[in-house]
Amino acid sequence: MTLRSDAAVLLDDLVALRRDLHRIPEIGLHLPRTQERALAALDGLDLELSVGKNLSSITGVLRGGRPGGTVLLRGDMDALPVTEATGEEFSSTLDGAMHACGHDLHTAGLVGAARLLCARKADLPGDVVFMFQPGEEGWDGAGHMIEEGVLTASGKHVDAAYGLHVSAASYAKGQFTARPGTLMAASGALAVRVRGEGGHGSSPHDARDPIPAACEMVTALQTMVTRAFDVFDPVVVTVGTFHAGTRRNIIPDDAVFEATLRSFSPETAARVGDRAVQVCRGIAAAHGLDIDVTFEPEYPATVNDAGAYDFVAATIRDVFGAERFTEMAEPITGSEDFSRVLERVPGAYLFLGACPTDPATAPDNHSPRARFDDSVLGDGAALLAELAIRRLALLAG
Repeated sequence: MTLRSDAAVLLDDLVALRRDLHRIPEIGLHLPRTQERALAALDGLDLELSVGKNLSSITGVLRGGRPGGTVLLRGDMDALPVTEATGEEFSSTLDGAMHACGHDLHTAGLVGAARLLCARKADLPGDVVFMFQPGEEGWDGAGHMIEEGVLTASGKHVDAAYGLHVSAASYAKGQFTARPGTLMAASGALAVRVRGEGGHGSSPHDARDPIPAACEMVTALQTMVTRAFDVFDPVVVTVGTFHAGTRRNIIPDDAVFEATLRSFSPETAARVGDRAVQVCRGIAAAHGLDIDVTFEPEYPATVNDAGAYDFVAATIRDVFGAERFTEMAEPITGSEDFSRVLERVPGAYLFLGACPTDPATAPDNHSPRARFDDSVLGDGAALLAELAIRRLALLAG
């Protein structure tokens, strides 16, 4: 039996697991109910299981029947602070929480890969580490799992790592896509508090108004992108929050805003935060205002090893057919903490279309209306298992 045919047999169970997870979304690093259900789905498999000390992670180690290398497969488990509006019969039961990014499919798909590989344990020349990760959505769960030893869970360092992300739009159902080199952006958080002195709105000359200066900073940050950075090494700046004042005729003491900064090369990632801080401080000084401004790097760029990318592309074409794989023309401006793993281990990250309708018009990931076709779970699980088997064979020579 092939992995694809065995995965097809598992599909109903994987869909049931995914829908169960979808009903009980949990946010952040601590996902007790999600962890409980994932552990139950892994129960009975010949895995060495451990859970995180400071987060609700699960690490599974499958010992192959023969000695060899180690391959890591990853699935993230956390949800988003979004109120679901899909109308699915298995919709979230919690207001303000939803699996709007498909991590419920990632968890179920990794369970499927574990079942497929456990059934082939005797033939594996090496070990497989299963990384069930919470806290991808801004909590750096991958970083926490690395600190707790996921990359050496088998007793030696992982040789290769692979991850897969489903997409609610952009790609047709069942279509795999990736690219060599930079796949996703680095991200960082800019936090600004402009401090002045409040007063009456009729007499701004008697106060120190922080709002015009903060507004000037917002526009100057956009100008910074094109005046300080090469257009062929892009930077994206988005101010996502801006808060100031309580009433139209009151000048407030301060104005606060936050921005996300995205970039694609290590050189630009190292510069962009310092330059943004410099811009904001300069404008505050020009207006005679005080400022508290910080930049915190979040995730580095997600970079696919060129050889690992070629291996993934060749495997997909061989197993599923050439028409099922498309090379992405450009990187994605989203960011991903699997980048932490790929900084340390040669590997690749890829996308799988899970759009149940027209991908050109469907709501995308993170939308309260994002819907995912869980019929892709079998192929996702089969691919992860196939990558592990083939990579271990190559490592064994």
